[in-house]
Amino acid sequence: MDAVADEQRGLLTRRQCLEAGLTRKAIESRLRGRWVGVHPGVYQTRPGRDDWWTLALAAHLACGPQAAWARHTAAYRWGLVSSPPRRVELMVPQGHLVAAPPGCVVSRSRHLDERVDPLRWPWLTTVEETILDLAERGTLDETLSVLGRAFQRRRTDEDALLRRLAVRQRHPRRALLGLVLGDVAGGAESAMEVRYLHDVERAHALPSGERQIIIDPSGRQRHDVGYRAQRVLVELDGRLGHEDRGDRVHDGVRDRRSASRGWLTVRAFWTDVAGQPCHLALDVGAVLHSRDWTGVVRPCRRRDCAVRRSAHQGGGASPL
Repeated sequence: MDAVADEQRGLLTRRQCLEAGLTRKAIESRLRGRWVGVHPGVYQTRPGRDDWWTLALAAHLACGPQAAWARHTAAYRWGLVSSPPRRVELMVPQGHLVAAPPGCVVSRSRHLDERVDPLRWPWLTTVEETILDLAERGTLDETLSVLGRAFQRRRTDEDALLRRLAVRQRHPRRALLGLVLGDVAGGAESAMEVRYLHDVERAHALPSGERQIIIDPSGRQRHDVGYRAQRVLVELDGRLGHEDRGDRVHDGVRDRRSASRGWLTVRAFWTDVAGQPCHLALDVGAVLHSRDWTGVVRPCRRRDCAVRRSAHQGGGASPL
């Protein structure tokens, strides 16, 4: 029992106690002493442990041996989200009757066995199933951010996700995920980069940039997007990694060193990529034109596309 409790952050279930040889009276005696009931049939044998992981595991045990962490709880366990969810999300087999413990949400699946990672305890959905589950209800940015982090941390790959997506024929974002998976796996490693690729570059007929480009002879420095023919870099500065003075100084050093090799750096932020992608396309197109790109920035499908307005006002598609 001590060995099991060690593996379960001090927690034991009534079933485990009975299987180990304790009588019902012995369990009740311990509950009158040091043990604390966390949920019906789940006991904390080492009181004082109330961190998130312990509470999440207690909920897991309360739902039975076939339960598994799912959605945001599984995503946190896989390192795909940075903060623990407010509510523990669990999945149980279809037809399994269980009351959701306080602070928990329980869903059911007819295919739970094939969706759970068999090599990890506590049981949780595989990283691929976790990503697809989150994509069903999350926003587009949240979905792309989770995808980016999964590829950055080498939790999965494009083929594994596409195989699971093929099984889930009714997934509400099946078409979109099929579209972006290749881009993410190919180097567009954040929601911001994927949005730049689709909403700025492709939507406005800009040339195809190279993702995670390396121009440093040492090969140690990567840049978000690069246009080799024009020697132009586009750095996409999201909130993370660009929050303090030290980060801005580091960015400045990178830009100066790129300039010393003949590369011009354009920096864009979330407000540009998500809020004004058409204006950003105009600006990037103008910079590329200044470096001998001969293409034309095209209006996208947005009714208020700034490229279209610029052309109507006589400024041309890519004013310098």
